[in-house]
Parts: sequence; structure tokens; C-alpha cells
Amino acid sequence: MAAYSPVELLELFQRAQASFTDRVDAIKPDQWDDESLPGWTVADLVAHLVNEALWVPPLLAGEPYDLIEGRFPDGTDDLLGDDPVAGWESAADGALSAFAEDDALRHTVHLSRGPVPAAEYILELTADLVVHSYDLAAATGGDTDLEGELVTAGLVFAQRLPEDGVPGMFDPPLDVPPSAPPLTRLLGHFGRRP
Repeated sequence: MAAYSPVELLELFQRAQASFTDRVDAIKPDQWDDESLPGWTVADLVAHLVNEALWVPPLLAGEPYDLIEGRFPDGTDDLLGDDPVAGWESAADGALSAFAEDDALRHTVHLSRGPVPAAEYILELTADLVVHSYDLAAATGGDTDLEGELVTAGLVFAQRLPEDGVPGMFDPPLDVPPSAPPLTRLLGHFGRRP
């Protein structure tokens, strides 16, 4: 399993954000209400990533989950505002800046499941960005080809998950042969098929 330096983790996260941003930029005005995942619209999916990005600065500053919960809007319209692309880009920039602070990846963040090393947290968010880049592209007829190094980073995180998945956090994993292409294996870990 690959081990990444803080510099590599930050670069992978930045590239995963850029990949997602490319797919957000490609959303046509009439696609925001289309289904992206069961029960989620394209707008809901983008709002989910906005919400995740908004949490990064306070978590890296040492604030515990229970003091941050409820601080940010929870509705899709509130999270995206009048300009969903700008809403995503602003939240993404804030998250990237927080991770780029000196020694930020040596911190511990306090998530709902307990303390997690910031290096593990950024890898989790990178995996989430990669998988949701695929989801967004698939929902909008966009480019579902993902950069190989990003898929590998997503797999590094995914292979650390319990075999039966993480109920309430990720879809249950699918049975995918180890000989399958990396993207197929990554998506399978998160309950998706290409």
C-alpha cells in the first residue's frame, strides 16, 4: 500500500479538487436537478462536496466535530447560493488553503467517529472527490476517465475500509475481482459499477 508524504498528499488533493471542478464547470444549466445518485440531484452532490470543504478549516484548527456541527447551512440551496460553481470554488479554495498551512497534515482532526490524523483525513477527502468526480460525470454525460494516480490514491484509502463497508457513510462495497481495472475496483469499494 502506498505511503504518501505531506507534499504528495496535498498535491493529490489539489488535483482531485481540480478534477471535480472540471466536472462542475461542465454542468449545463438544465442538469442541476437531474439525478446523480439515488435520492440525490446533481446540485445535492455538489453541495455535499461544498459542505465537506467548509468543514476543513475549523477541523484543522483543532475544533471538535460537535462544536462545528450546525455551523454551516445544510440545505442544498443554502450551500450553493445563487452561483453553484462559485460556491464550490470558494469552499474548495478554503479547504486547500487550510491543508496547505505549515504542518497542517501533522495535526489530528476530531471527526464524528473520533480523532483521525489529518494525513488520513486528506486522503479520505481525496478519495471522495475522485469517486464523486466519476458520479458527477456519469450523471451529466461528462468525462468519466479519471487520472490514474488519483484512482490509485482513492484505492489506497478504500482498501483501508472494513470489508463490509461503513454503514451510513459509504454505500456497501460490491464484489469486484482483484483483476478488474483500478477504477472498477475503486468504484466497487464504494458500491458503484462503471
